[in-house]
Amino acid sequence: QVQLVESGGGLVQPGGSLRLSCVASGIRFNIYAMGWYRQAPGKQRELVAAITSGGITNYEDSVKGRFIISRDNAKNTVYLQMNSLKPEDTAVYYCYAESPLRSVKYWGQGTQVTVSS
Repeated sequence: QVQLVESGGGLVQPGGSLRLSCVASGIRFNIYAMGWYRQAPGKQRELVAAITSGGITNYEDSVKGRFIISRDNAKNTVYLQMNSLKPEDTAVYYCYAESPLRSVKYWGQGTQVTVSS
């Protein structure tokens, strides 16, 4: 059974930082691409950041220079370090795991990030 469990969300003031974590089980973590999507109220889900099994990263334009995605294969965990947070970063953040050849994508349950003063 595949599980992706996110943690680290919460309420933070503008300019603050949060680190999201996503622990995966039931998959060969080291061969999966991992990443984070987010969905704000009334908006479509959008890709925030992704990291391949080889460690190549990709970011949505609005978070470049502020967010950092990383992975620890020994811990089956992917992280999203979010710095200089803005109110427009407020959303539910979802972790995903994508199998080789993109045949299967698994999702976490989501974690709420709220940026507000």
